[in-house]
Amino acid sequence: MTATAPSTARARATALLPRLALVLAALLATLFTAAAPATAHAALTASDPTDGAVVATAPAQVTLSFSEQVAMGDDSIRVLDPQGRRVDTGELRDMCSGSTVRYGTALHSGLPHGTYTVAWQAVSADSHPISGAFTFSIGAPSATEVSLPTASAGGGPMGIAYGIARYAAYAGFTVLVGGAAFVLLCWRRGAAERPLQKLVVRAWVTLTTATLAMLVLRTPYTGSGRFADAFDLDGLRAVLETKTGASLVSRLLLLGAAALFVAVLFGVYARRQQHPVTEEDAKDTSDLTFGLAIGGAVISGGIAATWALSEHASTGIQPGLAMPADILHLLAVATWLGGLCALLVALHKSSGIERSAVRRFSRVAFVSVVVLAVTGVYQAWRQTGSWPALTDTAYGRLLLLKVALVAVLLGVAYLSRKWTARLSDLPAEAGLQAAAAAADDVSRETEAVVSRETEPAAAVAVPADPERAAQLARQRAALENAREKRMRNADPDRAGLRRSVLAEAAIAVVLLVVTTILTSTEPGRTVEREAARGSAAPAVPDRAVKITLPFDTRGPNGKGSVRLELDPGRVGANTLHLWAEGADRQGPLDLPEIKVAFTLPAKDIGPLPVLPDRAGPGHWTASGVQLPLAGEWRIDVTVRTSDIDQTTVQKTVKIG
Repeated sequence: MTATAPSTARARATALLPRLALVLAALLATLFTAAAPATAHAALTASDPTDGAVVATAPAQVTLSFSEQVAMGDDSIRVLDPQGRRVDTGELRDMCSGSTVRYGTALHSGLPHGTYTVAWQAVSADSHPISGAFTFSIGAPSATEVSLPTASAGGGPMGIAYGIARYAAYAGFTVLVGGAAFVLLCWRRGAAERPLQKLVVRAWVTLTTATLAMLVLRTPYTGSGRFADAFDLDGLRAVLETKTGASLVSRLLLLGAAALFVAVLFGVYARRQQHPVTEEDAKDTSDLTFGLAIGGAVISGGIAATWALSEHASTGIQPGLAMPADILHLLAVATWLGGLCALLVALHKSSGIERSAVRRFSRVAFVSVVVLAVTGVYQAWRQTGSWPALTDTAYGRLLLLKVALVAVLLGVAYLSRKWTARLSDLPAEAGLQAAAAAADDVSRETEAVVSRETEPAAAVAVPADPERAAQLARQRAALENAREKRMRNADPDRAGLRRSVLAEAAIAVVLLVVTTILTSTEPGRTVEREAARGSAAPAVPDRAVKITLPFDTRGPNGKGSVRLELDPGRVGANTLHLWAEGADRQGPLDLPEIKVAFTLPAKDIGPLPVLPDRAGPGHWTASGVQLPLAGEWRIDVTVRTSDIDQTTVQKTVKIG
């Protein structure tokens, strides 16, 4: 009794391990399901007018600056007056120059005093939607009927639906690639096993369905948030022109090739694994295996590239190195975790998996973990950038949690390797014979019961009852299932391996959830860069140059002033606006002619003439005004009020 007590305690502790892992998986899954939506990569860094600003006169336009490149449409920036009416022209102005990412929209002239609301929405370079709103006032703040939106882009029920599709896509890819790799690399005879076939086919269906859902839901996800807009053909056409839309369509095309791969794997290849073959057939089978391995690798790499080309790896630093590393990372995750699911199914549903197949998967998993570690370290450095970012940012904390889960998973995998080693120490035939003998005990008992029930029916010379025959068929099927289950459970080493693999799979599910959340979380490097940019005071204010020049042509109605705005007021392309007002300031002054010239005396550059176009009464504008160098620029404005009355006024401004 005392000798068996410790072993019994160890057996109970081992049996509790997968249950504890499942509880941990459930708790973490609940935690992340309730977590708030993650932020995207691009962020609004500046605006003109700024949030809450009170300006003396109505601005000609509203501009927004972002930390990274974004995609915007004509309706991405909306400016609403206090009554909720749009006062912008609806035309998006691309004012990007070099590393500056700025967009704007022109406003109608003659806006009255009051509080105005600016609502904007965009899609960051890594495919995630962002949005926001702020207010500014002309003259003085006033009451407004416009309420600032509380929901962010990509949130609400639409965000949940799109998020579910993203999770399903990652899970489907992992099981599809890992299941196929398990068959080709570890257990070729498994191609004929029905449970494995169902696993891989269902993974293909899941990935295909999720990709179609993401393509259809992309328009409302990045736009209105209404499910009805999923049927907007114009919106779908616009999505197809984006990087994300092209990636989703490419994934669907690759999934078509994957369907052919799965058909060959579980068709011709599976039949060849079931029957003995000649030496010539063996060579053909070897060639088919090689072809399937190459084709599967190309298709898997292509599908992984659809994520790498449209999400985190395609933005930020070193995208040329980050995208191949991301592809290898995804393939390593799929081979390890997807193969783990396939092994679990094989251990649970099939009693004929060879121990050599389990040992081969152990080696494949080791190589996958090495690739995963190398590419993961590079990605961690690229996305965090510093040690403090690991604890000070949401991305860093999630990354630490992912590392901890991988460590736990490796610990459980070590236990699985110990069970695998115990399997290899026993002769395969002896183990199977012992399991079969134990299963035959149940088989004989159940068969005796069925025989006793069928004997009276055989003794009576009456036609067989179809309903009774169906019942007996179900009993025999249950008998066979019970026999197979007893054979699987009769081998204690195989049962122990099955429990440890189940624990691995449970932790892998949580790891996959954390990885998916990481793909939509703003990297620590970006967060720190934006924090540094917000705390540092720039030497030259990043704002438009605004000056007012009084003039007097000494003719009739020759007095007035010109209000000039040069945006963004820096080296490169600028947009110029001019407004002319009479001396009484009662309204715009429609001049016959106005000209502008820019001169940089220190570098002997200029004058650079600019002939602005008339945009409205007393309003002229010119786009693409190029200033090649920084310095003290003199702006000359020539005003003509009649055929013979004109004057030139000037002012020097600093262009950074």
